[in-house]
Amino acid sequence: MFKFEEGEVLLVDKPLTWTSFDVVKKIKIAGKISKVGHAGTLDPLATGLLILCTGKKTKEIDNYQALTKEYTGKILLGKTTPTLDLEMPFDSEKDTSHLTESMVLSTVDAFKGKISQIPPIFSAIKVDGKRLYKKARKGKEIDVEIKPREIEVYEFEITEFSLPEISFRIVCSKGTYIRSLARDLGAKLGVGGCLSALRRTKIGEFSVDNAWQLEEIVGRAKEEREKELGLS
Repeated sequence: MFKFEEGEVLLVDKPLTWTSFDVVKKIKIAGKISKVGHAGTLDPLATGLLILCTGKKTKEIDNYQALTKEYTGKILLGKTTPTLDLEMPFDSEKDTSHLTESMVLSTVDAFKGKISQIPPIFSAIKVDGKRLYKKARKGKEIDVEIKPREIEVYEFEITEFSLPEISFRIVCSKGTYIRSLARDLGAKLGVGGCLSALRRTKIGEFSVDNAWQLEEIVGRAKEEREKELGLS
């Protein structure tokens, strides 16, 4: 039995195209829960592990956000987009036929360890109290300087090489933008690149293998609410 108001930590497998806020809102409404928050945003075109905290457990969100993250996904080399993923149309294209697996692997090594990274314009970062992606999606000019951040990539391996796309697995620190890694890897190879698929598989020791599917947890939230009201 869940005790949402007292506090629960829920592992949810975020569906494709849903925002992290959409997931929070859906569960919050289903269970009529007063407090629900997530520990780390996933982009709409990413799937995978989202940790939700309810009730008094929302005070622990920062602890979960600080944990190491693991992702798997694909990078499309030779093409770029404004969002650094496939949410928007391509805005540049270059030939990748000259690239070899050894070239890519040696370049990947440059992104391991502590590195400086500039977050995407289309991101949840706040500047002057407003989310950057909200201004960017409205087509407004972003006239602020996005400062680089130091992040750490503990593991970065290429799991499949099939140009122009490469599959990867990454273990990284809090605050790492995989879209930025895709952009920077493509730039370093001289052809550009964008993220074509992303799945968060772990947060600390928590695995997406143990996560609820969204509709399952929404159903449970509704059931718990009905029990409280004596309707079941």
